[in-house]
Amino acid sequence: MRKVIIIPARYGSTRFPGKPLALLWGKTIIHHVYERALSSEISEVYVATDDERIFNEVKNFGGKAILTGKEHTCGTERVAEASNILGLNEEDIIINLQGDQPLFPPEYFSLLIKPLLFSSHVHISTLATPIKNLKDLENPNKVKVVLDKEGKALYFSRSPIPYFVPTGKEPLYLKHIGVYAYTKEFLDKFISLPPGDLEASEKLEQLRALEYGYKIAVTVVPKDVPEVDTPEDLEYIKTLKEV
Repeated sequence: MRKVIIIPARYGSTRFPGKPLALLWGKTIIHHVYERALSSEISEVYVATDDERIFNEVKNFGGKAILTGKEHTCGTERVAEASNILGLNEEDIIINLQGDQPLFPPEYFSLLIKPLLFSSHVHISTLATPIKNLKDLENPNKVKVVLDKEGKALYFSRSPIPYFVPTGKEPLYLKHIGVYAYTKEFLDKFISLPPGDLEASEKLEQLRALEYGYKIAVTVVPKDVPEVDTPEDLEYIKTLKEV
């Protein structure tokens, strides 16, 4: 069984064009993400992109890159094409690591794949972390998730969930961290499914899996993973200590 990290990256972000090539502490964002992935126990790491500028940047810093088609509507489809190019088998595990997480903790990768290794009832594995302030709870760009008693996702939403009745028990609010692990077999199945109504409403791709009855294991980790969605996010990360 191979374990592979694939980092989808595109140049034409609506909110931050050219984001993967933006500089942070003297290196491009995609360089930081790649180094974080290489620092894990998983030795196979690739960037999947349709842009030659990103492709060349990865090659220039000594990384491995795969040039994909331009027709993809999401990063998951790009990861699927890359997995085909790599010749992965059905049982191989793929980690879909977003290209805008330059501070992703390498120790989280083993936590991410663990549910897939020890349960045949898990189709996707992902991460979440406790929300610690009202601003994040009310921010629609910070996706929330609620879990069942076994740590499986019940629902993801841009709204604050669950709703808190003041006379009730205050819930533990969880922020979803956008990283996924699945087998090649499930990835191929997932991209063949038509988007569902919930996905169309919330614009959250992971809801497609829940709508079709698939199980998503969510491991709660103590530390959040900052994402670079806008130039303002990058400026904020620059104020943090490089770790």
